[in-house]
Amino acid sequence: MTHKTTFGRILYTSKKPERMDQERGREWFVITKHGDGSRTLTAHSEIDDAPAVIRDISITLDEKWAPCDSTVRLTVGGNFMGTGWFKFDGTEAECQTFTANEGRVDQRMTLDKPVRGFGNHAIINDSLILSAFDLSKGKGVQKVDPLLLSSLDHRGATGPMMCRSNVTYDFVGEEKCTVGAGTFDALHFRIVDPDMPVEHPPYEIWCTADGDYIFLKGAVTGYMMTYYELMELER
Repeated sequence: MTHKTTFGRILYTSKKPERMDQERGREWFVITKHGDGSRTLTAHSEIDDAPAVIRDISITLDEKWAPCDSTVRLTVGGNFMGTGWFKFDGTEAECQTFTANEGRVDQRMTLDKPVRGFGNHAIINDSLILSAFDLSKGKGVQKVDPLLLSSLDHRGATGPMMCRSNVTYDFVGEEKCTVGAGTFDALHFRIVDPDMPVEHPPYEIWCTADGDYIFLKGAVTGYMMTYYELMELER
């Protein structure tokens, strides 16, 4: 067999005092690693908090983890919000979308260097972006630049459109991490100083330390107070 497929499920819960540990959403994902070293992720995400968000994404990363192309389709509050296709080729990025608010949108960007990550707001994708961090430099902070997003909304509930937002990651270190799916050797990261119009609350992520960067758990504090945990994993 020339490919390896991974299946998983992530549980979304609240950490607000009045909703402590209550389920607020869920995500299913499939990652296929191809024979040439590239990876394709598909994910279905559901956020129950009103207005409810349903998101279906796909993204392909090349053998060096650079994004090649992605699709995003959004439903918000039970209504169609938008659908889009994104393509990345060296320093060129383009997007073709149709949204309920903007209609047909054609975007093109020329960047000063190749795109290092694309955030489509699937939680599993948040950990795959961590592959852009150079672990050989050890603990400390590094900026992922350029990083593009499909939405600047913290829940990814707008667009989809192509937006630029550079993010700095702090590598905290290696840890053991126990989640619903088991106990894993993990890498612990903290997102600091995200370049967004509205400040993003502190966000910590743990992913597998086996080179696959599978999401294990994450916690967002501030006004969001949300928690995400890998509950099932099949390889």
